[in-house]
Amino acid sequence: MKKSVSSNHLLPHYYSNLIEAGCDEAGRGCLAGSVYAAAVILPKDYDNPLLNDSKKLTEKRRKVLRDQIVRDAVSWAVGVVTPEEIDKINILNASFLAMHRALDQLTIRPEAVIVDGNRFNPYRDLPYITIVKGDGKYQSIAAASILAKTFRDEYMDSLANEYPYYDWQKNKGYPTKAHREGIRDHGPSPYHRMSYNLMGATQLELNFDE
Repeated sequence: MKKSVSSNHLLPHYYSNLIEAGCDEAGRGCLAGSVYAAAVILPKDYDNPLLNDSKKLTEKRRKVLRDQIVRDAVSWAVGVVTPEEIDKINILNASFLAMHRALDQLTIRPEAVIVDGNRFNPYRDLPYITIVKGDGKYQSIAAASILAKTFRDEYMDSLANEYPYYDWQKNKGYPTKAHREGIRDHGPSPYHRMSYNLMGATQLELNFDE
């Protein structure tokens, strides 16, 4: 039976009789910085109507919700994979590894995993499902998306203080025109992902701020 989802109210769970962890990542498309992922187990009867895909929330709302998630979750954790590791294993595998590292840190062991997206490397022997745009459908995935994004944004803000040339405080490492101009003028930093096409195609640069 197909589950229905309202436009502004997310579902509490996918697996009705299992302890379920929602997972999502942040920073996959960035040129610099680590990729972050979060795993969140919410209470069985949890219902926070403000939860949504982190990209659809303002920075202020994300921070408020992060405080609520940290306070209310049965367990939560954040996993990180560095730029050096990304260059070795590629960003797709790095995203899965970050999720696995987050799951490893949960103080309550999950019995199932639900993941935003359409691909995932199995975690131990747990049942799992991938859900396209799951961060806009299930509360635990939305919560994970908020934690991953807010913790990663703060990390990029700290790097921006160390390396002010790339406009990271605004773009968080994504490939904007200002970011690529910084790479062109100052070269890559130690935090750049060297396996990426850092300069991009010149004819496409105007699209990066969209």
